[in-house]
Amino acid sequence: MDHVDFGKYLSQQRELRGLSREDVSRETKIPPSLVAALEAGQVERLPERVFVLNYIRAYAQVIGLSPEEAALRYEEVDRAVPAPSPAQLEKARRKRAYVILAVLLAVLLLGAGLFLVLSGKLPPPTAR
Repeated sequence: MDHVDFGKYLSQQRELRGLSREDVSRETKIPPSLVAALEAGQVERLPERVFVLNYIRAYAQVIGLSPEEAALRYEEVDRAVPAPSPAQLEKARRKRAYVILAVLLAVLLLGAGLFLVLSGKLPPPTAR
């Protein structure tokens, strides 16, 4: 069983009881986007593990499952998936930093160009 299978399990149990995602979201105060991510097994869209476990307990309670059993099922699934290595995490962090730096540099250059055009120090670009 993986995260997707666990999400399908939650979804099936909810549907068997005639509840909608909106019902679960309203009763648990879990944002609808996170309910959808839980049911789709989209781990990358979920917050830290401690919050996910509490969401699962609340979700299970609302649909009539044992909260602790649901949390244990999730923990089994979560342990089976290997955690990213520190090197992978660092590589992803650096990539995000480079993207942010490139976007900031582009915005700065566009802003400087716009300032120079508006202040009259550069002629405006001509249309062809």
